[in-house]
Amino acid sequence: MKNKLLSATIGAAVFALGASAASATTLTDVKAKGFVQCGVNTGLTGFAAPDASGNWAGFDVDFCKAVASAVFGDPTKVKYTPTNAKERFTALQSGEIDVLSRNTTWTINRDTALGFNFRPVTYYDGQGFMVRKSLNVKSALELSGAAICVQSGTTTELNLADYFKTNNLQYNPVVFENLPEVNAAYDAGRCDVYTTDQSGLYSLRLTLKNPDEHVILPEIISKEPLGPAVRQGDDQWFDIVSWTAYALINAEEFGITQANVDEMKNSPNPDIKRFLGSEADTKIGTDLGLTNDWAANVIKGVGNYGEIFERNIGQGSPLKIARGLNALWNKGGIQYAPPVR
Repeated sequence: MKNKLLSATIGAAVFALGASAASATTLTDVKAKGFVQCGVNTGLTGFAAPDASGNWAGFDVDFCKAVASAVFGDPTKVKYTPTNAKERFTALQSGEIDVLSRNTTWTINRDTALGFNFRPVTYYDGQGFMVRKSLNVKSALELSGAAICVQSGTTTELNLADYFKTNNLQYNPVVFENLPEVNAAYDAGRCDVYTTDQSGLYSLRLTLKNPDEHVILPEIISKEPLGPAVRQGDDQWFDIVSWTAYALINAEEFGITQANVDEMKNSPNPDIKRFLGSEADTKIGTDLGLTNDWAANVIKGVGNYGEIFERNIGQGSPLKIARGLNALWNKGGIQYAPPVR
């Protein structure tokens, strides 16, 4: 989900709080309290959701665990703050959380006016549409006159308006502030169509009374690069969060998995040894303010990017989302990480 642009007044006021929070070294604060405070979704299957015992799991949750593994060598050293579409930005700006890992789109407004730093993209997504199979609709271009459920206060709402205006189509927006209300309205038949990020549609379909009666249309009407965000003003923490994500991608490219990471420390490939901190005189960890085996700890804690994807949202999960653009650059996708050297 994507939040609409906040007003300049509110943004400036809260940004001031965020700048103050970021003026201290986040890594020092995180180490002092003994855990990473991570902002996540209130509940989106496959990305971030608690089970009956309160244990969090999902694609975005695993990234939180990866950051904790990089800092502490322990994926359990993380606490979760559930946030809705509006609360997530205030939580990060105010310093309530250390990193936001909550299916959040990287936009120019969020990268500048709201005082955040995004990078890298952990999931390339786009807005889509879900309809009932009984409507026999094959394309979004057949939706003129439809009632469409959408969450208010999001750029999903803006994208919807732009798409229908561009294609000279009419529609009736059925708008709710909270995600559970949107879900319930669609499931109850109060609207013909549900629109949000396509990944979210795959997740939300599983929560419907009869999931098999609904189909996700092929059109993608927007670019939604999703990834973690931190406050501006602390380059070291920004680098740690960024390179944690890059480590996950590089590990998959190297063929390093959660099961073989220790064995791979003895690889004859100097790039792999450097990456895992076993090459003599390497400083890849100390340059970040971490130990030199930080990347090895990340992979031990959560596995590589492909492993995280498959078990949470890919073919090993109920969502069964294809890798698509999120495949590695050398496997037909665009996931690409800078070299560790």
